[in-house]
Amino acid sequence: MKKIVFLICFALIFLASCSQAAGIHNKGLEKSIRSSLEKKSVTEIDIKSFTDFDWDKAYLITPYTDRETIKKYLGIKFRDPTNIANRDDIYLLVFLAKNKVVQYVKIPTKYGSLMHENKDGLTPSNAIIKIQK
Repeated sequence: MKKIVFLICFALIFLASCSQAAGIHNKGLEKSIRSSLEKKSVTEIDIKSFTDFDWDKAYLITPYTDRETIKKYLGIKFRDPTNIANRDDIYLLVFLAKNKVVQYVKIPTKYGSLMHENKDGLTPSNAIIKIQK
């Protein structure tokens, strides 16, 4: 009986830690960003204006970025649920708070090339992503 309780506790802890490593897929934020990008006149977006949660840093991960490079960007291990290392159809925008991934969104590449000027990621005070259509 003790073994079963131990295994259940271990499984719950393991599952909780795995879900934290990937964060929450924020489909509402994803939809808002996509809606803005669909407008042909939009050449940049301020990510902060779309968020309603706390975050310290955000990183725009480009298509075909491997796990090691993502880990270097984020400074932590990230369980990428999108498998972006093998994809060319999305960008991945990953939000961190207190060095933990809290949320992420997928942004289709069909809206153009996305870029930002800050090599160290985006911050709430500097969260501009430029779009080249």
